[in-house]
Amino acid sequence: MQSVMQDSYAHCEALVRAADKDRYLASLFAPAAARQHLYALYAFASEIARVRDAAREPLPGEIRLQWWRDVLAGEGRGEVSANPVAAALLDTIASHALPTGPLVALIDAHAFDLYDDAMPSLADLDAYAERTSGTLFALAAQILEPAHDTDAIAAAAGPAGIACGVAQRLRSFPRDLARRQLFVPLDLLARHGVTREEIEAWQNTAELHAALARLRDHARAAFGRFRAAAPHIPESCAPAFLIAALAPQLLARLDAAATDPFAAVEVPQWRRQWSLWRAARRWPRI
Repeated sequence: MQSVMQDSYAHCEALVRAADKDRYLASLFAPAAARQHLYALYAFASEIARVRDAAREPLPGEIRLQWWRDVLAGEGRGEVSANPVAAALLDTIASHALPTGPLVALIDAHAFDLYDDAMPSLADLDAYAERTSGTLFALAAQILEPAHDTDAIAAAAGPAGIACGVAQRLRSFPRDLARRQLFVPLDLLARHGVTREEIEAWQNTAELHAALARLRDHARAAFGRFRAAAPHIPESCAPAFLIAALAPQLLARLDAAATDPFAAVEVPQWRRQWSLWRAARRWPRI
């Protein structure tokens, strides 16, 4: 049994290394005993985030998400232990007394991904980011320090989730658009006189530039709130938050490419690795 569980954790590590290299590298700053549990959490998040790609249609995607809800409720159908991510996640939940409510909320948030609906409002986008990226910050902190100050972690996890989640959605804007997904909120677009039809026609307008610039400013403001909360986070929890340091450079790169919002934007891997190392060395001056 122990060998099987070790294999499950090894599978999670390999999955995170391939699917979420930034979190994989940030986890290397955590104590060795905690890393496998971080990988289990992040592997679960990666599996949920890719359900649209794996299922391709809403119904099989909904069935897959419901399977994960059942797993967390202890009612998983089939051989749950045969799924290495599920097995490692359940072991991590048990060993660190993680609440399952936020994990279910993460699943529910990603149900939005299965459909072609546009994000209705900026408040909805914030809630989506908090329930996905923000949940990972908070639960990773609990893995690293079970006796942490929950208020301090919550004050940091929410804005860190918004900063990173919104920045990543801005980065993926062209890819999302190609898949008929629109995470730029409709209320923000309306304030700038932009319609979804214009965006889907790939119309590169000054109004769209202004809307996306406002969204980048929104992410920066969230990062500012996170930075103000960072000194109150226990140092032992720092590895859970290191990837938040990547948000400003991504936003800066998006600023530089603002004249063509439909072009792919990426920060080189070596720059991201350097930023993680620098954040770890300077914590909490992130």
